[in-house]
Amino acid sequence: MKVTGVSFIRNAIQYDYPIVEAIRSILPICDDFVVAVGNSTDETLALIQNIDPEKIKILPTVWDDNLREGGAVLAQETNKALRAVTADTDWIFYIQGDEVVHEKYLPTIRQAMQEHLQDKNIDGLLFNYLHFYGSYDYIGSSYRWYRREIRVVRNLPEIYSYKDAQGFRKGNNQKLTVKLIDAYMYHYGWVKTPEAMQRKQENFNKYWHEDAWLDKHVVKQIEFDYSQVDALAKFTGTHPAVMQDRIQQKNWQFERDMTYNHYSFKDKFKKTIEKLTGGYIIGEYKNYILK
Repeated sequence: MKVTGVSFIRNAIQYDYPIVEAIRSILPICDDFVVAVGNSTDETLALIQNIDPEKIKILPTVWDDNLREGGAVLAQETNKALRAVTADTDWIFYIQGDEVVHEKYLPTIRQAMQEHLQDKNIDGLLFNYLHFYGSYDYIGSSYRWYRREIRVVRNLPEIYSYKDAQGFRKGNNQKLTVKLIDAYMYHYGWVKTPEAMQRKQENFNKYWHEDAWLDKHVVKQIEFDYSQVDALAKFTGTHPAVMQDRIQQKNWQFERDMTYNHYSFKDKFKKTIEKLTGGYIIGEYKNYILK
């Protein structure tokens, strides 16, 4: 069984992406790795080159900055990396530049790949998610955060990155049939210095909206205001080992008084149904078929 890791990145230093940690977190169970490195204005290319030159193949790309609807350029970059995977690969392990896997889940992931290798009815593996917010001590607890997503897919030409690269589809817009595994993806996209977070917001939204929308909806300021969030929960677990240096270097403060958490009536109703049914969430977006 051959496993190839895949990711894409651009301006990782400028926008403070933990791309090095992301790649290193899954590298132990990958035979090789393809990283599509976009045309950056910082030293992102050198950053990737220094991780593991023997195992990592760098695919230089140029982003289409005219694609400003629905995050389509992110899927386009993902697909470039997918198509660079060699035909002898069985599974593709996809990870984004702000996602990290805890080392405790690697044996489970590897076992699931092996277990379902010969079952051609299974297109991929579904991961649970923890979305960190503000600092490494808090996770999002409302329904605005997606609960699960596909991160391992078969190496098939008909499988492609979907919409804004959050998930995958195959053939003529068909959902993938997947198995849910007991593993979590740690999403750190909302944990940066307030300055870096603000820069990311002003830049990242350009891949979804035109300038007129940005001028109206994205506040111009020096620091991002982390207090504007509906509900958080305290994180009581441990972070991946590859994240420890980054966490120790954190130089800003964010604290959340849980009494300020607020849930809409709809969210409260959803939470009640979820508890009564053991996990069913009304209206949950599912970009997959769970088997």
